[in-house]
Amino acid sequence: MSANGPTKSPERLLVTGAAGFIGSNLVHWILANRPNAKVVSLDALTYAGNLASLEDLRDHPRHRFVHGNICDDALVANLIDDGVDAIINLAAHTHVDRSLMDGDEFVTTNVGGVRVFADAVKQHPEIRFLHVSTDEVYGSQGPDEVATESAPITPNNPYSAAKAGGDLLALAYQRSFDLDILISRCGNNYGPYQYPEKMIPLFVTNLIDGHKVPLYGDGLNIREWIHVEDHCAALVSILERGRAGEVYNITSGEGLTNVYLTESILEIVGRDKSFIEYVDDRPGHDRRYAIDSAKLRNELGWEPTFQFDDGLRKTVQWYRDNEAWWRPIKSGEYRDYYKRQYEAGTKS
Repeated sequence: MSANGPTKSPERLLVTGAAGFIGSNLVHWILANRPNAKVVSLDALTYAGNLASLEDLRDHPRHRFVHGNICDDALVANLIDDGVDAIINLAAHTHVDRSLMDGDEFVTTNVGGVRVFADAVKQHPEIRFLHVSTDEVYGSQGPDEVATESAPITPNNPYSAAKAGGDLLALAYQRSFDLDILISRCGNNYGPYQYPEKMIPLFVTNLIDGHKVPLYGDGLNIREWIHVEDHCAALVSILERGRAGEVYNITSGEGLTNVYLTESILEIVGRDKSFIEYVDDRPGHDRRYAIDSAKLRNELGWEPTFQFDDGLRKTVQWYRDNEAWWRPIKSGEYRDYYKRQYEAGTKS
């Protein structure tokens, strides 16, 4: 694999943040769609990492889970020495509200973790490193604005600022040492296995239990929503065919107000508008995100396959059908249970 792009599809992949929402979906997608690929999943199992999301892969012959932190230089070096063609870094602290309360862990992971992988790739320049970022680094867009990959980076909260720092560090290493590093930036995801403090799973699970849903401000903030499987397909397209040193935006182009989204969930679950509880807006709450994915579509031929209304209905049904997955999370019981279960299985 050269710094100008891969010569073939990577077959030995290290996926970080693999027990999280997008990470677990990506691991499943790769194993289902790339029959020659072997995946090592790395996750620190912090609050959003859930081994239940990888439970069905425990005995998969092409999958191995490693419990560890991306900021551990020695661990990362050992995993790479075992044989890796490509790294997809999804490990990050992502919740804006948490970053407003304590930004330290966001900087440590979202910037420091990138440094660890950039230094590792510097020692192994044959490895392709795809760093997964967010549209939030562009900041808020006006009513008629759409951010391309060349738009200024203007983050407005500690989470997005830390992600922007990681992006800039990755690109600096790429340019300084001519490494095979590239970046993706995506809008809001939805789908199975999403940690239920995020908007859609929080609202769906609250409403299933007959509880109200908290809607910030006037509810007119606009976000673009993409099904996680479409995001996974885009990431693999970028990994396999993207150009080193480039940034690729990923978006469905479906921008919705939060109040429209809320009312759509209410309709699907069968609740009325009395279940909406308007709460004070949070600091640094960007009004609108909108990005342009023409580069990804034109260069790599990617297109989303899910229409939002259909994808949302399927997502709500998934949470209805998988209460055994999300109820332990909301009760706080899941971490120790699944960690014990996985460790017992690996020792048997």
